[in-house]
Amino acid sequence: MSVVMSEDRFEELVGDALDLIPPELARAIDNVVVLIEPRNPDEPHLLGLYHGIALTERDSHYGGSLPDTITVYRDALLEVCDDEEQVVEEVRITVIHEIAHYFGIDEDRLHQLGWG
Repeated sequence: MSVVMSEDRFEELVGDALDLIPPELARAIDNVVVLIEPRNPDEPHLLGLYHGIALTERDSHYGGSLPDTITVYRDALLEVCDDEEQVVEEVRITVIHEIAHYFGIDEDRLHQLGWG
């Protein structure tokens, strides 16, 4: 069963999740845009996606690059949740998961850490 939620409320939850990033890590985030889209057209059940060059892989040629993107897929997230409380938790997990990719943490390590 899918949760019904306004786009504004969902955007607020993404902002709240971003606010949970510790200040020392937040200061290290550079050239990243966070987007909210209904679904990933290629993988409709995907909850979030990081697209870019991880901080750990950037070198002297990175300068002038377009911003990395973190996309949170609203409809896919709402579809897997039963209530607003679960949406809050899943948005938090998804945002942290994608931010971790920015810092170079891969899927296997995220699963080991409980953020898979």
